[in-house]
Amino acid sequence: FGWLKTVGLRRKVKLRGVQRVGWLFTFAAAVYNLVRMRNLVETTT
Repeated sequence: FGWLKTVGLRRKVKLRGVQRVGWLFTFAAAVYNLVRMRNLVETTT
């Protein structure tokens, strides 16, 4: 969760409600996976 808190805007959530916060978490996790995949592709080529 370190990346999500520092870079993924999850340190202080400005949204209210379970659905909105859940959506924000899912979105931040998907972005993290995209960044991770980009870094993995760069190291293998």
